[in-house]
Amino acid sequence: MESKVSEGGLNVTLTIRLLMHGKEVGSIIGKKGETVKKMREESGARINISEGNCPERIVTITGPTDAIFKAFAMIAYKFEEDIINSMSNSPATSKPPVTLRLVVPASQCGSLIGKGGSKIKEIRESTGAQVQVAGDMLPNSTERAVTVSGTPDAIIQCVKQICVVMLESPPKGATIPYRPKPASTPVIFSGGQVRADPLAASAANLSLLLQHQPLPAYTIQGQYAIPHPDLTKLHQLAMQQTPFTPLGQTTPAFPGMDANPQAGTHELTIPNDLIGCIIGRQGTKINEIRQMSGAQIKIANAMEGSAERQISITGSLASISLAQYLINARLTSEVTGMGSL
Repeated sequence: MESKVSEGGLNVTLTIRLLMHGKEVGSIIGKKGETVKKMREESGARINISEGNCPERIVTITGPTDAIFKAFAMIAYKFEEDIINSMSNSPATSKPPVTLRLVVPASQCGSLIGKGGSKIKEIRESTGAQVQVAGDMLPNSTERAVTVSGTPDAIIQCVKQICVVMLESPPKGATIPYRPKPASTPVIFSGGQVRADPLAASAANLSLLLQHQPLPAYTIQGQYAIPHPDLTKLHQLAMQQTPFTPLGQTTPAFPGMDANPQAGTHELTIPNDLIGCIIGRQGTKINEIRQMSGAQIKIANAMEGSAERQISITGSLASISLAQYLINARLTSEVTGMGSL
């Protein structure tokens, strides 16, 4: 597979996400959108740029591998051109490298790093590019930033090798995608008070979620369970042993929420024919959901004559919510054929 992909001869459709600052996005779009239009036409890849006046934007590149490599080449050379232009007005003599930030599901980062860092070392040595995988996940997501820097040619070779790894090791379980947030969004509390504090925002969303028993991890749309987007905020909280306290408060934000992580149990019923997508091969999916949510999850044995299986989720309210979210994301991807969310 590696040789085929590096020659651009493998017609596999891939989606690569890039994280860019506003200035970089402006460079890609160009005057009246001319640059991005040219990139789309010449590469044959779909290039989408996330909306919004955020300091960061997501640039999504989709297409066959050879089209993706062409698009990356055009972006890398455009960034180098920008560096050269900026240096003409600068006393700096050494040219800084071109840098791109990829957004990769955390479940694929292990394969990218390799055993004892062997894979990432091999990529660095064979391409001459610098590759860094962030240790922490991006906020409210299960994705990590992978920073690639070097000459445009080194970056193109590096991206080819990263694509090979991503094709050989697809994401495991549901992926909560990173969505850049505006610099400061006002939050309207139930009493009508407006605050722009992002910590208070998380607490407000969470307290609204935790007012209901059992927690609404999804909404029903047609016959399918659609994951509730607000629950992406629970990821870090589910890992904590104590309730989240907003700045300036000494009492827990959620009265009655026990600091003990074993705060409750929630039961779910899943059709037998869908239980496999939640368990995964040799239990990989269910173990990942346990790890990410911090909840204990038990799946009852199949009962004779029953078309359903019982799942018990035990843990803090936040970890139960996150486990529910992840289970429903798996179900949604299975029944709609969307693959990993």
